[in-house]
Amino acid sequence: MKKLINEVDDVVSESLEGFVAAHHRTHRKVDDVNGLVLKKISNKKVSIITGGGSGHEPVFIGLTGEGMANGVALGNVFASPDPQTILEVMKAAHTDEGVLCLVINYAGDTMNFEMASELAELDGLKVETALVTDDIASAPKGQESERRGVAGLLLITKVTGAATEKGYSLAESRQLAEKANEHTRTLGIALTPCSIPGSKPNFSIKEDEFEFGMGIHGEPGIKTKKLETADEIVKDMVTALVNDLELKEGDEAVVLVNGTGATTLLELNIVYRQVATLLEKEGVLIHDSIIGSHCTSLEMAGASISILKLDDELKHLYNEPAYTSYFYKRGEQS
Repeated sequence: MKKLINEVDDVVSESLEGFVAAHHRTHRKVDDVNGLVLKKISNKKVSIITGGGSGHEPVFIGLTGEGMANGVALGNVFASPDPQTILEVMKAAHTDEGVLCLVINYAGDTMNFEMASELAELDGLKVETALVTDDIASAPKGQESERRGVAGLLLITKVTGAATEKGYSLAESRQLAEKANEHTRTLGIALTPCSIPGSKPNFSIKEDEFEFGMGIHGEPGIKTKKLETADEIVKDMVTALVNDLELKEGDEAVVLVNGTGATTLLELNIVYRQVATLLEKEGVLIHDSIIGSHCTSLEMAGASISILKLDDELKHLYNEPAYTSYFYKRGEQS
């Protein structure tokens, strides 16, 4: 498929160079690896880093900023960053209070972050890890630890970043991230495939079908279904999310309607319209909403819905201000 690139082998490094050139006042590239960190990181608070394969932009680079993550390690398209890249980002972002890694639960990512953490600890760095496992399509209820991490990473980074700004210790920040993960669920659908630069589409799907529960790398969903109306598709998605998260009347939640790359804002607003209607019928109060393409799969058409179930602590932290290159949250009263 046609893409606006130069050489296939240079897409990640050149994309990173472009981002840093555009945001040079706030970000800097980590020497010799595909990683970046904020230029200003307070040594008096826990630092957060995250990372993963490229091709999901704005995730992961778009999570770095005020009140969010402090650094990011990037792998090739749809591939985990190697341990050395992660280690160099850890060193560049580390503070006296330590560094917390928010890691999406894929085999390569968890293995490489674990290896990098072991190397960092040998160098005397304090490192903790929290896994993100929000994708309900990837493992059944009761097996949450086996689930993949997807778009819910944005919401988990938001509240965890606020916690570190509030002075949470490294252990407290990890516990808060784990709590936020337990309160977050995501489900996605795909209408079309995507293609890694230089390759053919990574799966096929008929014009009159869609994939329910598709993963962000093209992993098979729960089932392939005949194409339905937006309202019918969203109803099935919201029902699954409400049941898995055990939402009940009076609960408060943050909703993220996320485009997977080729989905227009016109369509995402239609999706949100039905989400809001269905949650209102359940008596669930929507505290805040985010609509846009935040965790993509190159040019895949589709969408995901993420729900963060709030309690008093999570609501207070979510309401704290945050600013990144692609995400903005104005501070407000809890």
